[in-house]
Amino acid sequence: MEVQEKELELLQTIHKNSHVRQRDLARIVGVSLGMTNSIIKRLVTKGWLKIKKINNRKIMYAVSAEGIEAIMRRSYRYFKRTIKNVVDYKEAMLKLVEKIKQEGYRGIRLIGKSDLDFIIEHCCHISKISYIKKDGEVQRNIFSLYAENYEPDKKKHVGKKNSEYLRKIFLHDIL
Repeated sequence: MEVQEKELELLQTIHKNSHVRQRDLARIVGVSLGMTNSIIKRLVTKGWLKIKKINNRKIMYAVSAEGIEAIMRRSYRYFKRTIKNVVDYKEAMLKLVEKIKQEGYRGIRLIGKSDLDFIIEHCCHISKISYIKKDGEVQRNIFSLYAENYEPDKKKHVGKKNSEYLRKIFLHDIL
């Protein structure tokens, strides 16, 4: 993660809990205590964070309006990027589903757990072919699609025409 992301992660954490200690911030954000101190100083300089000393040992933080705006901008950019990725994945999946349908398959079986199963199911629905989530025996006119994190036994699946890997499809079509 780059420094700006750490700054915003720290800001979000403080925004949720203004009484959080620097040591806890360091652990949550995953940086050293010294780096946390440096980031806090930078956020104060930017005007995104205000510090109030309660006593010699206790400090309270407050995210400024500018800091909240920075969090919102980051969240919006992340949301936009995520939506773009979903659209790109859907287009790549539609290509595959249409190709599979043209090759005479009547359905797709997703093998393994996938965060993208909703896209696959949607594309199958659009293309009017069956979508099967349950693992089971390989069937004749059913195409096997391995989830992005699934690692099958390579000896059993290498070179089979009726299967593909999500990771390979998305990396090839998107990049």
